[in-house]
Amino acid sequence: MEAKQWTVQIYLTQESDDTTARAVLTTRDATRLTGTGHARRNPADPAVPEIGDELAASRALADLVEKLARITQHDITELADSAVPSRSW
Repeated sequence: MEAKQWTVQIYLTQESDDTTARAVLTTRDATRLTGTGHARRNPADPAVPEIGDELAASRALADLVEKLARITQHDITELADSAVPSRSW
C-alpha cells in the first residue's frame, strides 16, 4: 500500500482586535489550495489572542474544506455520466 502525505500549514496574522488565518493545503504533486478565515474580538470581551487564533484558523480550515469539496465534486462530475448529488457524505 502506498502512503500519501498532504500538508496543511496555517498562517496567522493579528492586527489589533482582528486575526486573519490562511490555511494552505499542499498535495504531493505540489498542488496548492488556500482557505481564509477571520476573527474579530468584541471590545466587551477579554483580550485572549489564542481564541482569535483558534476561531480564525477554524474558519480558514472550513473554507479550505468547502473549496476542496467543490473541486472534488467537479472532478467527479467530469468523470461520471450523470450528476453526483452534492454532499453525499
